[in-house]
Amino acid sequence: MADPEQRAPALVVDGVSKAFRLPHERTHTLKERALHPFRRSSFERLEALNDVSFVVEPGEFFGIVGRNGSGKSTLLKCMAGIYRADAGKIYINGRLSTFIELGVGFNPDLAARDNIAINAIMLGLSAREARARFERVIAFAELEEFVDLKLKNYSSGMQVRLAFSVMIQVDADILLIDEVLAVGDAAFQQKCFDVFNDLRDEGKTILLVTHDMGSVRRFCHRALLLERGEIKLIDAPERVASHYFELNFGRDTTSADPDADDAERYGDRTAELIEAWFEDEHGQRKSALRHKRPCTFRARVRFNEPVAHPVISVLFENDSRTPLFATSTVWAGERTGSYVGGDEALFSVSFENPFAPGRLYASPWVVRAGGGDLIDRRPRMASVVMTGTHAAGGVVDLPHEVSFEHAGSKLSKKVTV
Repeated sequence: MADPEQRAPALVVDGVSKAFRLPHERTHTLKERALHPFRRSSFERLEALNDVSFVVEPGEFFGIVGRNGSGKSTLLKCMAGIYRADAGKIYINGRLSTFIELGVGFNPDLAARDNIAINAIMLGLSAREARARFERVIAFAELEEFVDLKLKNYSSGMQVRLAFSVMIQVDADILLIDEVLAVGDAAFQQKCFDVFNDLRDEGKTILLVTHDMGSVRRFCHRALLLERGEIKLIDAPERVASHYFELNFGRDTTSADPDADDAERYGDRTAELIEAWFEDEHGQRKSALRHKRPCTFRARVRFNEPVAHPVISVLFENDSRTPLFATSTVWAGERTGSYVGGDEALFSVSFENPFAPGRLYASPWVVRAGGGDLIDRRPRMASVVMTGTHAAGGVVDLPHEVSFEHAGSKLSKKVTV
């Protein structure tokens, strides 16, 4: 019989609420208090979290998303024990490691060596374990040249690298990670993503707060959408990401029936995407396209009201919902013109087909100029089968040359694929 402890959830948040008192006017000096001895401060109550409940299973990569001010970071701080919840309970099964705010737990007047030891001990390591892992922490953070430099002289990116490196050396069962990774440079972010993949493969439980929907789709098993302290949706990453974008455009679609035909179509329909298809190099509509041959995606838009210079974009993805390629009239520097009700326009993207055999999906959308309101978005509106002569082993099959040469010999074999 399996150990009941192994079946227990990694983390349970049960009816958690948290509010803050925001003073309308503060008395900052003794003079102000002397001049206004009977002035009473008034407060406004901010409900940061309201009856939030969810369960995270062991080994789950769980995303927490929401607009600014939705309560994401407050929730993480309650789980980390930084804030005490006003109501509800949080149950954690395992060692917890947190990476929530830049510089938390660091002493700016100490060097990296001392800060690593202090942080590692705070996160649960013994002093001996902290000393033993010092070299690994510094190597991952790529700060070998700055070991003796005080942290107050570190850049924000250097501090992020050091803090993240300490966190992943703690061997925690559960990791809480806020979106401060955005401070790091591109190379360090890629290292973090590689670590995420490794931790996920190892079965670690990770809660990630982020605005990056690409990371949510890439790593998370499930995701939670917060809005004004309340849970709007807990679902698959793709659906949560779609509703997150809708909230940013001022529309709440979380109450829509997921089984309805139009459930995943968003926008105010000032204009409508009414048709989309793929063509071969001869301009013929096709349900299958050959690899390495020119092809075109087209979408027809009908305008119901006047719209000036709409932005039209498309995302191509495979069966696994992996984004493969995206483009937009904005990136082409195009001003698309002004339209009135009844007008139609044709959006086209032409390319030489690099995609590996399989089904390709196209998701077009239309927004107002300047990144304004969403007009119409139709996920996976059109699809086509990509055919080829061999399995590529990846998402694209690029023209290339393969060679294998005998060392010290002039004999070689080259094959163009």
